[in-house]
Amino acid sequence: MCPPRPSPLQNRVLPTGEIVADPARGMFTGNRGILPFTEGRLGTSRWKHQHWIICDLTHPRGRYHGPMPVRAWTPLFFLDEAVGLAAGHRPCAYCRPDAYRAFKSAWEEAYGLMGHQQIDRMLHKARVTRSRQQVRHMAHCSDLPDGTFILLDQNPHLLLGALARRFSKHGYSTSAARPNTMVEVLTPAPTVAILRAGFRPKLHSGA
Repeated sequence: MCPPRPSPLQNRVLPTGEIVADPARGMFTGNRGILPFTEGRLGTSRWKHQHWIICDLTHPRGRYHGPMPVRAWTPLFFLDEAVGLAAGHRPCAYCRPDAYRAFKSAWEEAYGLMGHQQIDRMLHKARVTRSRQQVRHMAHCSDLPDGTFILLDQNPHLLLGALARRFSKHGYSTSAARPNTMVEVLTPAPTVAILRAGFRPKLHSGA
């Protein structure tokens, strides 16, 4: 008999900001610092610093320190970049310099010139409370740019053109017409402004 497969680690990030256990890994990984595991589950910490970044799955120099490192940052995983943005992350300047420059350019158009520390402080206030709850806001759906996540029928949906694509851990499933109403927005308000200014996240093929 084959030995049972180990349970997946709690390291998959959803557009709602939740971190869950799921075997699928997605297109990108991310860094919030060292987040210790106990029997594959995270403790109370959900971040150790304000620099939440979206990284490539492969390190530029080929380094890999494992999924549960003791002295290195803990890899989290996103279906695609739009999910990472909704969860409050931004592109990594080191392993994704082109994406970071595009993000920084859109940020400058929306908010003026800022360093990455200023950007991360502004994002942190707009993405999560001290009690680890996702910060959400209301907006009219017709005013939201593509790449924004909203709640529709209590499920995360990605806005693309005239459609709202329902999120699942393995891709995007059903589509609905983009609502013409006020909606609850999951993507942080500053990031919505960056999307409006022209930043285009990399999306899962199912989108």
